[in-house]
Amino acid sequence: MRVLVVGGGGREHAVIRKLRENPEITEIFALPGNAGMRKEAVCVPIGAKDIPAIVNFARDEQIDYAVVTPDDPLVLGCVDALEALGIPCFGPRANAAVIEGSKVFSKNLMKKYGIPTAKYESFDDLEEALRYLETAPLPTVVKADGLALGKGVIIAQTREEAEAAVTDMMQGRKFGKSGERIVIEEFLEGPEVSVLAFTDGKAMVPMVSSMDHKRAGDGDTGLNTGGMGTVAPNPYYTPAIAEQCMQEIFLPTMAAMNAEGRTFRGCLYFGLMLTKDGPKVIEYNCRFGDPETQVVLPLLESDLFTVMRAVTEGRLSETEVRFSDKAACCVILASKGYPGSYEKGFPLDIPEAVEKQVYVAGAKMKDGVLVTDGGRIAGCTAVAESLADAIRDAYKIAEQVHFENAYCRRDIGQRALQARREQ
Repeated sequence: MRVLVVGGGGREHAVIRKLRENPEITEIFALPGNAGMRKEAVCVPIGAKDIPAIVNFARDEQIDYAVVTPDDPLVLGCVDALEALGIPCFGPRANAAVIEGSKVFSKNLMKKYGIPTAKYESFDDLEEALRYLETAPLPTVVKADGLALGKGVIIAQTREEAEAAVTDMMQGRKFGKSGERIVIEEFLEGPEVSVLAFTDGKAMVPMVSSMDHKRAGDGDTGLNTGGMGTVAPNPYYTPAIAEQCMQEIFLPTMAAMNAEGRTFRGCLYFGLMLTKDGPKVIEYNCRFGDPETQVVLPLLESDLFTVMRAVTEGRLSETEVRFSDKAACCVILASKGYPGSYEKGFPLDIPEAVEKQVYVAGAKMKDGVLVTDGGRIAGCTAVAESLADAIRDAYKIAEQVHFENAYCRRDIGQRALQARREQ
C-alpha cells in the first residue's frame, strides 16, 4: 500500500510513525513533511493547501490511501478532490470540516441541537459588535469565525481589551478573511479537556483524553501558542464525566451533523470545559490536535491504519480500538521568542538513543545538516506506568535534544499531577 499523508508538523510525524507499524504499508509520502521525518516518509515539497498539486501527485504516484490531517486542506476540500479520483481518505469532506472552519456554524449547530456550550452572539458588522460589548459581561471571549492557526481567540478582561480585539479582527483584518465575522461568547471557567474521537458517522469511539498547555510561559503565562506540551490521560476526565460527554455532547454532535447532511468521517476533536454546570464545548476541530496527537497515538495499542480504513469504509463499530492504561507526556521544544519573532537555521541534534521518542515539527536540511525551521521544533514524548514517571522521562528526552535558542515550559503536567493528588 502506498499512503499519502498531507501535512508537515509534529502531528503528522506522530501519525506517520504509527502508520509505519502496519506491514501492508510499503511507502509513505508526506506533503510537504519536514526533514525531521525523512527516515520514515518520503517528503515531497508540495504545500498542504495546494490541492491541485496534491491531486496530481496522488494520481501520478498511484496512491492507495490518503490521510489529510491539517485544518486548512480539509476545509478547502482536499478529501473531496482525492475521493473524486477514487482514492479513499481519512478525514472529513469540506461540508463536514466546516465544523472547525466556521465558529458561527459550530455555535449555531450547538444551539439548534441543544449541545451544551457557552452563550454567544455572532456579528458581521463592527458597530453592532461594539454596541453589544457595552453591556457584555466580563471577562468575555472574542473569536474569529474562520481558521487562524489556533490564535483567533482572545480572552478580554476589560471592555477596552474586548473592543480592541473586535476592531483588530473586523477592521484591522488581523486574521484576514477569517475575522470578517466574529463570535462573542461568555467566559467559561473550569478544567479544560481535549478528547479526540474516531467517527464514521455511525459510531463514535473517543480516544484517551488529554490536557494541553497553550500559553508560552510557566504557570500558564504569556501568549497563546499552538501548544507547548500535553499529558494523557487528563485526570479531570473521570469515567462518569466521559459517559456524560458521550450522551450529551459526542453522540448528539454526530447525529446533528448527519441531520444537517454533513456526515463527519475522520477524527473529531472536542475541546471541553468542565464547568460547575457540567461539561460544555469550547470548540470543535475537524482533525487530530497538535500536540495532543503526540501523547494519544503512542497509547493506541490497536493498529492505526486498520482503524482509519474502518472509518473510511463505515465499519468502525466492528473494529477494535484499544488504548493502553499507561500515561504519556509530550514536552515541546520551541525557538526562543515563539510565538512572536524568533531566529531559525540552527543545527538540530537528536541523538539516536531518543530518536523514536521525538516528533519533529519544524526542521529542514541545509548543506547536508538538519537545522531548525519554525517556532515549535520538536515534541519529546515519553510513555510510562505513571503520569509522574512519564513527565520525568519526557524532560529527560528533551534535555538530550539540542539546538541554539531552545526553550520549553518547565511545568508541563504539574497541574495534572496536582489534580491527581487532590482526587
